[in-house]
Amino acid sequence: MKDKNIVYNIKIIDLGNKGDSIGELKNGQKVLLKDGIPGDIVTAKISKKNKSLFKGRIIKVSTPSPFRVNPKCQHFTLCGGCKLQNMDYNAQLKFKQKHIIDNLQRIAKIKFPKPDIIIPSKEEYFYRNKLEFSFSNKRWLTNYEIKSKSKINRDGIGFHKSYSWDKIIDINKCYLQQDPSNKIRNSIKNFSISNKLEFFDKKNKTGLLRTLTIRISNQKEIMILIQFYDENKNNREKLLNYIITEFPNISSLNYCINKKDNDTIYDQKIICYYGNNYITEKMNNLIFKITPKSFFQTNSNQALKLYNKIIDFAEFKGKEIVYDLYSGTGTISQFVSKKCKKVIGIESVSESVNIARYNAKINNSKNTFFEVGDIKNVFNSYFINKHGLADIIITDPPRNGMHPKVIKQIIQLLPNKIIYVSCNSSTQARDISLLKSKYKITKIIAIDMFPQTNHIENIVLLEKE
Repeated sequence: MKDKNIVYNIKIIDLGNKGDSIGELKNGQKVLLKDGIPGDIVTAKISKKNKSLFKGRIIKVSTPSPFRVNPKCQHFTLCGGCKLQNMDYNAQLKFKQKHIIDNLQRIAKIKFPKPDIIIPSKEEYFYRNKLEFSFSNKRWLTNYEIKSKSKINRDGIGFHKSYSWDKIIDINKCYLQQDPSNKIRNSIKNFSISNKLEFFDKKNKTGLLRTLTIRISNQKEIMILIQFYDENKNNREKLLNYIITEFPNISSLNYCINKKDNDTIYDQKIICYYGNNYITEKMNNLIFKITPKSFFQTNSNQALKLYNKIIDFAEFKGKEIVYDLYSGTGTISQFVSKKCKKVIGIESVSESVNIARYNAKINNSKNTFFEVGDIKNVFNSYFINKHGLADIIITDPPRNGMHPKVIKQIIQLLPNKIIYVSCNSSTQARDISLLKSKYKITKIIAIDMFPQTNHIENIVLLEKE
């Protein structure tokens, strides 16, 4: 008896916002499928309908797309990270560019020039300077392990399974961060298992080991941060001392005790156990101090291209007052400070502001100033009266975009130019739709900071009508 849910000859026509593929049925209806590549002809089992879109899984690729390649990583399809690893890199860029244009047309509904050619990453793998891994005492098991009759150790450390934030894929080798990242992670895992250190139980909220963060700067300095859940000094120091012995070249070893429901560290006390409490990045002639809580672009080489493109868009004359919204550790502020009269950054994380001020001092940026606080509250008339009217606003908000109050204040201020940097072109387009009554888009360029993923950094120049 034929399964009515199995559908043949589905053509994959596009990629969805989260990296999954979109197939088209013969009647024109769309179906969301995992691991398809535009151009594939596939057989799939349709499971359910979500709003106007069917969902399903590919059973067989009948005709492979010309863009299809063999993924490098053994964890591909399970891990929720590099969803485009089975797609040719040039094709990845093509479809990322397409999504930016689609979002601007569909959401912003604004006229704009043809975007410049996307700036590719020279490094398609091993490009990230920071990775965060999760410990779990109930790691995801392979089919082979499930069928095995032998006793299986469920402890693991790695990334979340695709669309399953309570399930962890134990990672053997990750292609995102340079060595010795893999060696550090695997050594910590093996030592912890051998010494019976308890991995985190997400459901029951028990265990010692919660997360591991590894940063490697472009100066080859290594920072390690371990989040512990339970307070157990003996076991904690046993692991930390092992790391120092096994990896004596690390620059910074830190930990915190996090008993919260989530893994965020911005409200946690970070303790430096060994070395400095920071590492350094160098770009051009600038030095940036990076602490465990610091936000810093995760692709250092592409970040330099991003900052240079911001300067190109601004076309500084030397007399401009610049506001840098969501300024983090002040990297953008430092880059543009030599080109304008003064820069004022606003950032909500106080430690990042302290680091930004320190960076400004060591880089001799005497015309760079920083304010700390929630931007929707700090960016007000008092702030403007204090620092002067901005000629240019540079904004690089988190993925959820700018708060409506911030957009309202920008419209009241009416700077000549807004340079909007975003890693989420849909929220960027939404915010631009609120600015379009006063501004027009004059330039667009995307920079690929995240090869093998569906993510892309996009820069839009808005100029006052």
